[in-house]
Amino acid sequence: MDAAEYKHVVLGLIFLKYISDAFQERYEQLKDDKYADPEDRDEYLAENVFWVPKKARWGNLQANAKQPTIGKIIDDAMVVIEKENPKLKGVLAKDYARPSLDKQSLGGLIDLIGTIGLGDKENRSKDILGRVYEYFLGQFASAEGKKGGQFYTARCIVRLLVTMLAPHDKSRIYDPCCGSGGMFVQSEEFIETHGGKRGAISVYGQESNPTTWRLANMNMAIRHIEANLGPENADTFHRDLHKDLKADFVIANPPFNMSDWGGDRLRKDVRWKYGIPPVGNANFAWVQHFIHHLSPKGTAGFVLANGSMSSNTSGEGNIRKAITEADQVDCMVALPGQLFYSTPIPVCLWFIARNKDGAGGAGRSFRDRRGETLFIDARKMGVLIDRVHRELTDDEIERIANTYHTWRGDKDAKGKYKDIAGFCKSAATKEIASHGYVLTPGRYVGAEEVEDDGEPFEDKMGRLTEQLAEQFAESRKLEKAIKKNLEKLKWCD
Repeated sequence: MDAAEYKHVVLGLIFLKYISDAFQERYEQLKDDKYADPEDRDEYLAENVFWVPKKARWGNLQANAKQPTIGKIIDDAMVVIEKENPKLKGVLAKDYARPSLDKQSLGGLIDLIGTIGLGDKENRSKDILGRVYEYFLGQFASAEGKKGGQFYTARCIVRLLVTMLAPHDKSRIYDPCCGSGGMFVQSEEFIETHGGKRGAISVYGQESNPTTWRLANMNMAIRHIEANLGPENADTFHRDLHKDLKADFVIANPPFNMSDWGGDRLRKDVRWKYGIPPVGNANFAWVQHFIHHLSPKGTAGFVLANGSMSSNTSGEGNIRKAITEADQVDCMVALPGQLFYSTPIPVCLWFIARNKDGAGGAGRSFRDRRGETLFIDARKMGVLIDRVHRELTDDEIERIANTYHTWRGDKDAKGKYKDIAGFCKSAATKEIASHGYVLTPGRYVGAEEVEDDGEPFEDKMGRLTEQLAEQFAESRKLEKAIKKNLEKLKWCD
């Protein structure tokens, strides 16, 4: 099977094993309590544990793993789980009985997954399932190549976005092209590691691809994240499921350079405050959609193709100019290539702030940075994890994020901000205007300073000239040896 097909087979069973483990642990507790009924559905819901009917429990599946009807048994299990747990309605895959799915292999897969502890208290505390699930999503994205980028954004990019935005308790977080929901998972983890509580944020998302929408709902369910992803999959541009939402944070990785987004049917849309985006490219439709859904003190961080920083095609330059003159662009980050499964080309991060006067919302305050934009050039960062994929290290993520935090005046930032040639520069809007409103960081940060080693110029030139002469002499010797051997070969012929 292709990765695009078998990921739903594997992830569906892993999800089933997880909720069955959690159920079974609670079942054993209730069985030992003489005042409790282990078959009482409410006893499980009260502990935020999914109710699993008898025919859907993992023990029943494993007992029938070698039966030729195992596919139908799994489908029936998925149906009753959805029926008993409304929040899972329409989420679980129910096509394990299809003829193309080899039942012997399926039984073997059940036996294999049966050896993995996922949903009991110990493994939940370690987030074993979350790590397994994320690992599989990453592997499937890699196997699927370009298509994999539709549901999975590399973890280091998500971490960088979330760390730079630094979401806080009681905030509303929105991703209108949420894929499998990685932005929400990282936001929850960020808040937890900074002393907040899980579930302290309100999550809103939307996804147009039906299978990816199901993956996102499963991802949220296994982590007990209450997410409003809409009742079904839907196109954000043409059927906005959160039309009245004004979010504190927008975090997104929209599809790059979409040419078939139906822009010809949205010429007079209320979201196009800074200009009508071209029909042939949705980049600035996404940017304006994000801005439209930000609260008056909200901040957005999102991935876009590099062309968005400089393109003047079909009025894109005028839209970028209008957004910049409205003082909405807070920070621009240029990234290295090979970070994404969907494309090897380098991309950039945009950070939009609706209000730069220092009021950060929810009791947070920054310095007044009106009329300024921070540019960060991180193109030389990252380490290769294989021949085609690169990752940003923890230290690199920390350096980029802390540069942004010190610049905007976060009270918890380490050190003080300063321009660093070749890496970061705080530029005034007037300077950006002098560059034709091009937002490419390389235009502003300049060349990296080369450390002076203290060697006098004359001595250095003499040393380099001597080295060059030696190399030429060595080259001439090699050339003579090659010529001599060629003559010998010619004589032998």
